[in-house]
Amino acid sequence: MYLGSDWQRPPMPAQFSLRVAVLGGIALVMFAIVFLRLWYLEVLSGDRYLAEAQNNQVREFTVQAPRGEITDREGEVLVGNRTALELQVKTTELPLTRERRNLLFKRLGEAAGMSPEYIRRQIRRQTKEAPSSPVALKRDVPYELVYFLRENQSRFPGVSVERVYVRDYPQGTLGAHLLGYVREVSPEELKDPRYESLAPADQVGKQGVEYTYDNLLRGVNGATRVQVDASGRPTGGQLSLREPQTGNDLALTIDTDVQAAGEQALSSIGNAGGFVVMNVHDGEILGMGSTPTYDPSIFAEPVVPESQYKALTSDATSAPITNRAMQGLYPTGSTFKPITAVAALDSGNVTPQEVINDPGEFEIGGVTFKNAGDVANGAIQLQQALQVSSDVFFYNLGARTNEQDAPGGPIQDLAQQLGLGSPTGIDLLGEASGLVPTPGWRDDLYERSLEPDSPGGEQVVDADVYEYGGTDRPWSVGDNVNLSVGQGDLQADPLQMAVAYAAIGNGGDVVRPHVGMRVDDPAGRTIQEINPAPRRHVDIDPGWRQVIMAGLNDAAMEPGGTSYPVFGGFPVQIAGKTGTAERGLDRADQAWYVALAPYPDPQYVVAVTVESGGFGVDTAAPVTQQILTELLNIKPAKIEDVSGEAAVAE
Repeated sequence: MYLGSDWQRPPMPAQFSLRVAVLGGIALVMFAIVFLRLWYLEVLSGDRYLAEAQNNQVREFTVQAPRGEITDREGEVLVGNRTALELQVKTTELPLTRERRNLLFKRLGEAAGMSPEYIRRQIRRQTKEAPSSPVALKRDVPYELVYFLRENQSRFPGVSVERVYVRDYPQGTLGAHLLGYVREVSPEELKDPRYESLAPADQVGKQGVEYTYDNLLRGVNGATRVQVDASGRPTGGQLSLREPQTGNDLALTIDTDVQAAGEQALSSIGNAGGFVVMNVHDGEILGMGSTPTYDPSIFAEPVVPESQYKALTSDATSAPITNRAMQGLYPTGSTFKPITAVAALDSGNVTPQEVINDPGEFEIGGVTFKNAGDVANGAIQLQQALQVSSDVFFYNLGARTNEQDAPGGPIQDLAQQLGLGSPTGIDLLGEASGLVPTPGWRDDLYERSLEPDSPGGEQVVDADVYEYGGTDRPWSVGDNVNLSVGQGDLQADPLQMAVAYAAIGNGGDVVRPHVGMRVDDPAGRTIQEINPAPRRHVDIDPGWRQVIMAGLNDAAMEPGGTSYPVFGGFPVQIAGKTGTAERGLDRADQAWYVALAPYPDPQYVVAVTVESGGFGVDTAAPVTQQILTELLNIKPAKIEDVSGEAAVAE
């Protein structure tokens, strides 16, 4: 066919043809990519995505494992578990809009008896501390609320009532400082290898044996898998269950009756203080307490109000959460004298038979040191000096054993060997170190307290440094004189004094105190015995030990002894020492008593201290007597009253 010129089109420009070709190629590549992607999703990955889609219909819920029980040495439960119904909010399932969320909070508040603002506040606070965990609003909710929420679940998205395990304390506050408490693991703790197997919302020990033995007490959580609908609500029965594994049980060395006797006796004084009861041979703690105390069950609540926590730690309330038995640092007064005696004997600065005159005062370096009450004891030997607690006798020993230019000295060295000035190694968190003052320590402190560029080159103490722990002078012989009677810069706690006296009582073994005794699995089989070996042995000449023990026995059981008014009629022979020390800027009396019983081969040591307690014979010694009465199973009627005897001033 022939086409006229009107039907002939001009040829397309070459540039346009190129563009069409490029666009066509791009379109072809894009279609190829889409095709390959669809083929990959449908053919190669179809099974995987099908499985994921099916998994979206399944939710796995953690089944909390109960922690193991904590018992005393006879199996009496000190910490157990109870189940509780807890009202929870899962923030990830709450409505997205503010209006719907506010409506939910209003409904929930009316149903549970709480304000919408309280709900918001708890959500803000708890999600800040643990973002992944459900928010616990209320514990021990009534079953009526449970039924109501289940029947109206569609009106309460993200709200549920879960059954949880809660720590239970059948003995109330007994042994609170020893037991500690449990709280939710923190984000910082989750980074610790100790907690690497845990997830947010898991419970861990925070203080006491709950912390020390957490990995043994903590169980292994289980899990339940259930089918849910698109909104996450269960639609059917349980698909699978992995049972939780209960934690192991921990038996403590504590004797509940002794613990209760100590706490009751100490609290009856009305002052802050602490006590320790320990086996001198193996370091088993039969009792350890501190006043004021606290109720550990408050930490079993979902939220501890900030005001309540501040009350536990504030000086205004005497910080009830502080365990003064191992964290309270005080000068020990005359209870330190047996340590001075051993050090002076060992260094050759005195013999058991040497007679030292006690005129009632001792002067050195222009300073006069006096006996308490200005008592003059005359010519006495070591045993009698311990009986009447002659300060002048021990002032002489302090002056003799002073080593001015040495890092330490005989008294300091022995005190440190016996466990003062460093943690004892007890299996509890937060033990204090204390301080045994030495020439080296004070001289170094003085050097750091001096102004670096004082005018004229004279040495001037920096006031700021001095205020925050410095000193205005180097070591002097007077510091050693003060140390010899447990005064000055010395800082120790009842646990350290108990360990030191135990070493004197048992012949030199410095035991490692412990409250853990045995770990049993859930079936009752023992999987671990806790019996740590002594930390070291200190050589104490048996003859010296006999003289010192006799002096302490006379101090408690013989007329004229410092604690005879309390123990003179006690039916069991003991060796005991009173102590009264000036403490703090107000120079308040720190009362002490340390006893070894029975004498002459003691099995137990009891150390008691009372803040602002006056003379040790007036407060600390009676507390010790009540503890020993229970410990040694003595009928109170058998204790003869000799309180009419006047006590010798300490």
